[in-house]
Amino acid sequence: MSGDVTRRTFLAGSSLALLGLTVQGEAQADPIIDIHQHLNYSGRSDDALLAHQRAMGATTTILLPAGRSVAMPSTHQGVANGLQAEAHGNERCFQFAAAHDSSFRYAANEVPDISDATREIERYLQRGAVLIAELKFGVDCDSPAMQRIYDLARAHGVPVLMHWQFQMYNYGFERFDKILGKYSKVNFLGHAQTWWAHIDGKYKDDTAQLYPKGPVRPGGLTDRYLRDYPNMYGDLSAGSGLNALTRDEAFTREFLSRHQDKLLFGSDCSDVDGNGPKCQGSQTIATIRRLAASRSIERKLLHDNAKSLLRL
Repeated sequence: MSGDVTRRTFLAGSSLALLGLTVQGEAQADPIIDIHQHLNYSGRSDDALLAHQRAMGATTTILLPAGRSVAMPSTHQGVANGLQAEAHGNERCFQFAAAHDSSFRYAANEVPDISDATREIERYLQRGAVLIAELKFGVDCDSPAMQRIYDLARAHGVPVLMHWQFQMYNYGFERFDKILGKYSKVNFLGHAQTWWAHIDGKYKDDTAQLYPKGPVRPGGLTDRYLRDYPNMYGDLSAGSGLNALTRDEAFTREFLSRHQDKLLFGSDCSDVDGNGPKCQGSQTIATIRRLAASRSIERKLLHDNAKSLLRL
């Protein structure tokens, strides 16, 4: 009987130990905030998006809607409709986030020079949108239409995320410092090809070199915007962000440390995998974990900075 009790005690203890390991493992699954995803991205289904985000490890996802579909110069006569990616608009993002409120939030967006653009954006800010994004239109960054949106962001205390692409979206990157100074109470997120190419001090705007390779030379305009303006942040998403992280890893290690409070993870990938070589988001997560100088910096980039900036 003594042996039987000992055996039962051992088995019970082993089971508790295994349970403890399982619970501990679950507790150690670090939360990740993905600040840049889209509904219907290149036709991807809602179910595929849900599976993708789970596989990637995103615990909170921000959906960035498109503005309405119109043919006018600011949408390049419709080329930019759906954010040039078939992305759905404000109402669908609002509905989807409401149906998955434990893991999805949403932004508000509209074509800036439509007459009621700010009214449409404000409607969704009042319903809970956490930022204005993604502004991806063929307009001057300092145009009256854009400044009306910055005024709205200031009034509601939300950030603005801008897609910078030379001669295509948000013209005037070289003079954006004037906006950063004028709207010092508005937080801005930089994203896309021109934003990330300009980490290099010798880079010249060139549509043939939107994804430059090789060593990064100091003094880049993006680096200076992040350094000199407390209200400027960087969105690490998409192929442009991943290219910037991987083209010069010695530079990246120092860059991530220097701007550890200003950079936020986003995926902006349209695949259905959620992991492996086809998924830019999972590659970006792996790159951040590999190149961040400390566990603290990694957590800031993958979670803490977004939580603070978006007040999640």
